[in-house]
Amino acid sequence: MLPATYADENCSIARALEAVGERWTILIVREAFLGTRRFDEFQSKLGIARNVLQARLERLVEIGILRRVRYQERPERYEYRLTRKGTDVWPVLIALLKWGDEHAAPAGPPMLIEHVGCGGEIDDRRRCRRCGADLEAWEAKARPGPGSIVAACH
Repeated sequence: MLPATYADENCSIARALEAVGERWTILIVREAFLGTRRFDEFQSKLGIARNVLQARLERLVEIGILRRVRYQERPERYEYRLTRKGTDVWPVLIALLKWGDEHAAPAGPPMLIEHVGCGGEIDDRRRCRRCGADLEAWEAKARPGPGSIVAACH
């Protein structure tokens, strides 16, 4: 039986899973990359229980993947932004997305990631298929793909 945590594992993969391997955690990070910042937006987009979301956001702040930034004083309200450590998760998300597109998306990719500069789609190595540029997270944007619910409605 697997232990509840991987803290005692001498394995970088296990330690990475300890940080972002839980289902809701990786989806919260995905939403942060898509521009979600506020608690209610995360809750609405993910359909996650508020107490679970609060616990996951606190953990992501604690381990330095997100940071809390106050955007309103009265009442005091915060939003969550990716840190440098958080943006370093982007290659992992793209790899999971591309694997899912290939092996778990029978109707086609639900989301396409494009180069902001030229509009070309990125490949599994985060390279623009149109211009060949190697891309960072801030140089890419998401749009609905052929397998998205939005695309199916049009």
